[in-house]
Amino acid sequence: MPYVLLFVGCISLFFSGLGLTITNLQQLDVSSVVWISEHRSVFLNGITTILSYVGGLLPMIVIVGILSLQFIRLKQYANLLMVSLGLFGSATIGWILKYLINRPRPDEVYQMVHTYGASFPSAHSLYAAMLACSIIFIFHKHNRIKLICLAAFLWILSMGVSRVYLGAHFPTDVLAGWGIGFIWAAILWFILLPKTLSKNKLFLDKNLNEVE
Repeated sequence: MPYVLLFVGCISLFFSGLGLTITNLQQLDVSSVVWISEHRSVFLNGITTILSYVGGLLPMIVIVGILSLQFIRLKQYANLLMVSLGLFGSATIGWILKYLINRPRPDEVYQMVHTYGASFPSAHSLYAAMLACSIIFIFHKHNRIKLICLAAFLWILSMGVSRVYLGAHFPTDVLAGWGIGFIWAAILWFILLPKTLSKNKLFLDKNLNEVE
């Protein structure tokens, strides 16, 4: 699993980097934002706006904080490091790259939500990829891991697509966010080692604690 994430992350980061330098890809980025802005709906506007607020840094800090308190209570310190270092590291990497690359956002006429900072990479996509992968690693022996993976995948995909839909990012920004999130999660996995990650004890139902 971590090797797959590392490979996919590197590929995503590579192609997103090409989008910063190749004119045709830059034009495709812009065309994608324009096309999506012309096919919006009231229903999707509401969903993507909610995702924008939920996927921001402050809500992520709250979510990771709640998980961290639970891991401390259960003395699952490797899990604690996985989620806390995951968020802190991804936020640090993402905002350093934003500052260094300083890519302008899509034109304001396409933006449906308030944005701050540069466009590359998408921080929302980065946080989503990091948190989802961390959850998958922590619960990798859970008897409902397939359902957990599906939910994680949908969360990553919906967060990334919503950023382009809202006109907050270009597709290559999202691709970069995913790539960095995958790579950082894989690195943490290699550092912590799979055997140090505790079995899932977050649920009180005994049946849910059983693993295959």
